[in-house]
Amino acid sequence: MNKKFHIKKGDTVIVIAGESKGMRGRVLDVDYKKEKAVVEGVNMISKHERPNAKNPQGGIVKKEAPITISNLMYVGSNNTPTRIGRKVNEDGKLVRYAKKTGEEIK
Repeated sequence: MNKKFHIKKGDTVIVIAGESKGMRGRVLDVDYKKEKAVVEGVNMISKHERPNAKNPQGGIVKKEAPITISNLMYVGSNNTPTRIGRKVNEDGKLVRYAKKTGEEIK
């Protein structure tokens, strides 16, 4: 069973701790077992790649490395970091909402 996290794929987040502190980006992927997420443009590493069909030259490639989910905070629609809560809406569905503004997150 997947553990529920405060961020999902496609959310805009800010890094609140670690080497990339203060950087913002969009979540590209979430690894539920390792409790890590890959964020666009954050936690960049240099990886040595062999020549292949996708990259015939090979060489050193810059790419995003996973970052622990606890070091990420959701950024709301008004560009301010906010905590996330869960509540039941009028339709009886459990939805995420921004605690700072109270608005529902889709």
